[in-house]
Amino acid sequence: MSPADTKEIYGSLVFNEHVMKERLPSATYKSLKATVQKGQPLDLDVANVVASVMRDWAIEKGATHYTHWFQPLTGITSEKHDSFISPMKDGTAIMEFSGSALVRGEPDASSFPSGGLRAVAEARGYTTWDPTSYAFVKDNTLCIPTAFCSWTGEALDKKTPLLRSMKAVSDQACRILHLFGKDIPHIDVTVGPEQEYFLIKKEHYEKRQDLILTGRTLFGATPAKGQELEEHYFGALRPEVSSFMQDLDRELWKLGVAAKTRHNEAAPAQHELAPIFDRCNVAVDHNLLTMEMMKRIAPKHGLVCLLHEKPFAGVNGSGKHDNWSLSAPHMNLLDPGDTPMDNLQFLIFFAAVIKAVDEYQDLLRMCIAGAGNEHRLGGGEAPPAIVSVFVGDDLSAILDAIASDSEYVAPQSVKIDLGVDVLPKFAKDNTDRNRTSPFAFTGNKFEFRMPGSSANISDANTVLNTAVAKELKGYADELEQGGDFDKNVIALVKRTIRDHKRVIFNGNGYSKEWVEEAKRRGLDFQPAAAEALASMIAPKNVELFEKMGVLTETEIRSRCEVKLEHYSKLRHIEAVTMMEMTRRQLIPASVEYMTVLADGIRTKAAACPGISCRAEEKLLRQLTSFTDAMSDDADGLEGQVERAERCTNALERAQAYHSLVLPAMDALREAADSAESICGREHWPLPSYSEMLYYV
Repeated sequence: MSPADTKEIYGSLVFNEHVMKERLPSATYKSLKATVQKGQPLDLDVANVVASVMRDWAIEKGATHYTHWFQPLTGITSEKHDSFISPMKDGTAIMEFSGSALVRGEPDASSFPSGGLRAVAEARGYTTWDPTSYAFVKDNTLCIPTAFCSWTGEALDKKTPLLRSMKAVSDQACRILHLFGKDIPHIDVTVGPEQEYFLIKKEHYEKRQDLILTGRTLFGATPAKGQELEEHYFGALRPEVSSFMQDLDRELWKLGVAAKTRHNEAAPAQHELAPIFDRCNVAVDHNLLTMEMMKRIAPKHGLVCLLHEKPFAGVNGSGKHDNWSLSAPHMNLLDPGDTPMDNLQFLIFFAAVIKAVDEYQDLLRMCIAGAGNEHRLGGGEAPPAIVSVFVGDDLSAILDAIASDSEYVAPQSVKIDLGVDVLPKFAKDNTDRNRTSPFAFTGNKFEFRMPGSSANISDANTVLNTAVAKELKGYADELEQGGDFDKNVIALVKRTIRDHKRVIFNGNGYSKEWVEEAKRRGLDFQPAAAEALASMIAPKNVELFEKMGVLTETEIRSRCEVKLEHYSKLRHIEAVTMMEMTRRQLIPASVEYMTVLADGIRTKAAACPGISCRAEEKLLRQLTSFTDAMSDDADGLEGQVERAERCTNALERAQAYHSLVLPAMDALREAADSAESICGREHWPLPSYSEMLYYV
C-alpha cells in the first residue's frame, strides 16, 4: 500500500471531526463541539440533525444497521444490531435513524454480569451515546460508542466510571492551573496502550482444547529451546506475520486507530503493536477494537492471535503497557522541561501522582489482578506484584534536594561518542529507562506496566485518574487558602516527597532483594489475585470513589463481586478442561504407546530369547508411573474443584481456587508434561511447544 493510499484510507470508516465539519450545519457542528469539549448538555434537536447526517454517511459506507457499542463488565465489547429500515404502509421502506435512537438504546441488562445490581427478572437497561468517541462503521454496521447503565441508574459498564474519573481529574487539574494563572476549561487524560500478543498456526490451535477454551496451554513439556538466545526481540518478521501486521494496520487505520509501531517481542511467536497517544476513553475504545481486529484478521493468514497473559509456560507472558499523561492545550502537565527543579507546575502534578500511587497501591494492584495476570506478575519477565515508582536518578536527586532543603546541581549534558566519525554524536538522556518498574516515569508520562494483555484498560485508568484527582483536590483546597503561592507549593511538594518517598524505587524490580526491601518499607505485597481484588471494598477505597463521584458504594461492591466471580469461573473452566483432556486424550495416548512398547518387548523377546529389553522396559515403567500419576492427580483435582465450588462466599471461593485448585492443576500438569517428554511423538495428541513457537 502506497503512502497516498494510507492517507486516503486513514479514518475513512470514522464519523470524525473532519466529516462532521464538512457535513453538519455550522450551528449543529458548533453545538456538538461544545458538548464534546466543554461538557455542555446535548440538545435533542441537535441530536436529530447529527443522527440524520450520520445515517446518510454510514449508508454511503455500506451500513445497513446501527448498534450501540458498549463495554459490559465482561471486559469485552457488546453490540445489538438494528436495521435502518422502517416499513411503509404501501409496502416500501425508508431508511430511518432518529436523534433519540442515536442518544439512547435499550439492551437486556439481566444477561450481563452485574454483581447483584440486576436480578434475572430485572431486564431493563440503557445505553447512551458517548459523543467524545467517534462513531465508526464495522461489518456494514454503524457502531456508536456508548455507556451502559441499569434502569435504576447504576453503571453496568467500564466506560461510565472511566468518563467520570476523567471529569474528576480534569476538574481538579483546572483548579491547580487556575492558581498558576492559567484559566483552562478542561484537561485531557491521554493514554497510549502498547499491546503484546502471540501468533501461532491455526492448525496447531485447533488441536489444543486448552487454548480454545481457556486461552492458555494447560499442558506442555519444556522445549529444548526457549527464549534464552534472546534472538526474537526486534528480529526479522516471519513472512506470514509481516503480512498479518500489514493487513492489521490497514484495517485499524480505516477505523482511525493510529497504529504506529510493530515488532517482535522477547518470547518466540510474541509480537507488539503500539499506537499514538489519544484521549483516554478513545484510547480504550481503540485498544478494544485493536484486540478484536487482531483475532479476526489472524485466521486469514493461517494464524490465531492469543491475547492471554500467559499462553505458554517458561517464556515471557504478554502485558499491555499503559502510557498515561495529563495534557492541556499546547502543554503536557508532566513535562519537566529543561529546569524541572524550578518548574513548580510540573513538580506539583508529579508529586500528586507519586502520592496517589503510594496511598492507593492496593487499588492499582487490584485493577490489574485476574486469573491470567496471576501467572505473569513477578515471574522475572514482568513487574512484580509490588507497586513502586521509577523516577530516574536525575529526578530522584531533585526530589531529595527539595525534601532536604539542599542545593541541587544539574548534571552536565553528555554527548554519546561511538568512536566512529561517520556516526553522529547525540545527547545522552539524563536518566536510563527501567523495564522492571511497574510504574515508571519515562520523560513526560508514566508507563503503568502491570496491566495484562487481555485486559480492558478502563479499570486501570479509572483507578489512576480517580486517585490523582483526589490528591489534586487536596492540593487545590490547601493552596486556595492564600499566602505566598510559590512558597506554599514548595512546602506542599516537600511534604509529599518526605511522606511518600518509600514508593520510589529505581532498582531491579525483579530481584528477590527488592521484595524484602519493599516489606521493610511497608509497601503492599499481594501476589494472590483474590486478596488483591478484595481490596477494592476497603473503606478508604470506597471513600475515594464516592468522594470523587466516580462510583457509588453499591457500584463498587457489585464490581468486586463480578471480579471475584470471574476469577473463580475462569479457574473452574481451566480445571475442568484439564480433567477432560487428561482423561480423554492424554491417558489414552499414554496407554496406546505403552501397549506398543509392551507388544514390542514381547515380539523382541520371542524373536531373540534372552535379548536385552532394558531400554523398552525402563521407558514402560516410567510412562506407567507418569500415567498413574495423571489419573490420580486428575481425581485429586476433581476433589479440590468440588471443595471450591461448595464455598458460597465469592471471596472464599476465589481463595479456594487459588490455594486448593491451582496447586492441584500444577501437580497434574507436572505428571502430564513428564509423560509427554518420553511418549512417542506420533502418539502424543497435542502439538508441542517447539511446534507452536517455532513454526515455519
